[in-house]
Formats: sequence, structure tokens, C-alpha cells
Amino acid sequence: MPQASSSYHHGDLRAACLRAARELLEEDGSAGLSLRAVARRAGVSATAPYRHYADRDALVSAVAAEGYRELAEHLAAAHPEPRTPDELASVAVAYVRFALDRPAMFRVMFAEPCDPNSEERVAATAAISEYVRGIVHAVFPGVDPDALSTTVWALVHGLAFLHLDGKLDSSTPEVVDAQVRAAVRALFSVSAAP
Repeated sequence: MPQASSSYHHGDLRAACLRAARELLEEDGSAGLSLRAVARRAGVSATAPYRHYADRDALVSAVAAEGYRELAEHLAAAHPEPRTPDELASVAVAYVRFALDRPAMFRVMFAEPCDPNSEERVAATAAISEYVRGIVHAVFPGVDPDALSTTVWALVHGLAFLHLDGKLDSSTPEVVDAQVRAAVRALFSVSAAP
């Protein structure tokens, strides 16, 4: 018992639990993610994670919120202020690459049920949604930004899962890049047609 107590005082329990949860996700996917497993990995008592997370859904929401923030940073790094369809396509490629580089995190963000009352998750999801809306509006100022941003996000998100699930060739980054760019260009050329 003293060992668990001393390891509990290693610093920030919440951060330690999130780090442990992410490690477990990368190793086993979400199937191995439980508060008990997180406690074991973090080196704390089985009840310690409950100080920050009421249940598994609350923990998953916190992990997903981290993922949304990382995704937003990744997209902004791809192109900070896209103004053309090609620049928007670069952001779409970055979205799919994020999914392929962090498949367990991406699945937690979008395929796992999360606590709808998690303010952190709701805020992080809203930030991504607003980001997509803003960049689509900047590229296509005369179009309904809500409808087009939903369409663009749905297309790119679908491409991410098609690649993740092996339905599309993801053998090289260049192949993925070409497929995503071609799909985004096709959408924009159809939407620009009279």
C-alpha cells in the first residue's frame, strides 16, 4: 500500500491518468481501456482515477477532448489560413493523415460514445466544428458556410475512416494525399458547376 500512496503523489493525477489511457489505447485500442487498467498503468490505487472521472465515459471524453485539440493544431499547421480550394485540400489531407497516424485516438474521438455532459469535450468538438466552418467560409464566401462545412467535413471524415478500415489504398502518404485531393477537388468542381 505505501507504494501506491507514494506513486499517487507523483504530481498531477489527472494528467497521469490521461497519459496512461493514451498508452493503453495505442497498445490495445479502446477494448482494454478501463479505469482499473488506467489506475494500474498510472501506478495508483484502483479508486484514484475516480477523483477525476466518474466513469469510463468521462475518461474517454477527456481523452477525446485532447485528441480534438491535437487535431485542431495539426490542421492549423497544415495551412493556417486556407484561402483556395487547393489549400483547403491540404487541410483535408492533414485530417486523414491525423487519423492514419493516430488510429486509436481517432476512433475514440469519433467512434466511442462519450459523455455528452463533458464541458471539455463539447468545447473541443465545437472548436473543430467552428474551425471547419471558418475555413470553408473563407474559401467559399458566397456559399452557406454551415451546409458546405458539414459536407466537406463529412467527405473528409468518411475518407479518413475508409482509409483506416482498409477500404482505400493507404500504402504510402503520396497515395493518400492524391486520393484525398482528388475527392476534395471533385466535390468543389461539382459544387461550382451551374
